[in-house]
Amino acid sequence: MSHPVVVRRLGRRDYLDTWQRMRRFTAERTPGTPSELWLLEHPPVFTQGQAGKAEHLIDPGDIPVIQSDRGGQVTYHGPGQLICYLLLDLKALGIGVRTLVSAMEGAVIDLLAQRGIPAQARRDAPGVYVDGAKIAALGLRVRRGYSYHGLALNLDPDLEPFRRINPCGYAGQPVTSLARLGLNLPRHQVEDALVAALCRRLKLHPEQSPAPAHSKQP
Repeated sequence: MSHPVVVRRLGRRDYLDTWQRMRRFTAERTPGTPSELWLLEHPPVFTQGQAGKAEHLIDPGDIPVIQSDRGGQVTYHGPGQLICYLLLDLKALGIGVRTLVSAMEGAVIDLLAQRGIPAQARRDAPGVYVDGAKIAALGLRVRRGYSYHGLALNLDPDLEPFRRINPCGYAGQPVTSLARLGLNLPRHQVEDALVAALCRRLKLHPEQSPAPAHSKQP
């Protein structure tokens, strides 16, 4: 049985505003509210997870730092990343957080495998890695059985800001991108592939949002 999910392609959005909208959507939704996937990118920003430690933020410079309510440590978001926020009804899907994390990692691994790039997940450090370098970061929050936040896949971002932090709390953790691996794919193509992989893994049926990317929705 597949469950409908609304797919919203939102372009570039401010992190703080998007986070507040995710929280409001999650607080106001009911068991009949369709789940949603939000695809977007953020202007440059560092975000600290709930357990984030100050020592992992080495030299933020002029990039703002926001204390978030997702799990995990510090990470960087910026242009050239594909952010996918998963606002899902976990009870309706019949899954828990561990299953959701595995599905997110597996979807990115599937996407890369289809393009000839072997990637792995690590039990000790959630995310997706290629030859030890992190290409996708994960962070989630679950309230009342509903998830929000999600994953960030590096398409072709400036990787320099990752040197200003210990990515996800790991000193010296190398970071890579599709472009660094020789894949310069159109953004919409990667979005389509990621949505398809997530929907296969989570048994979702995608429905495109009628709202254009420049709309104030969600």
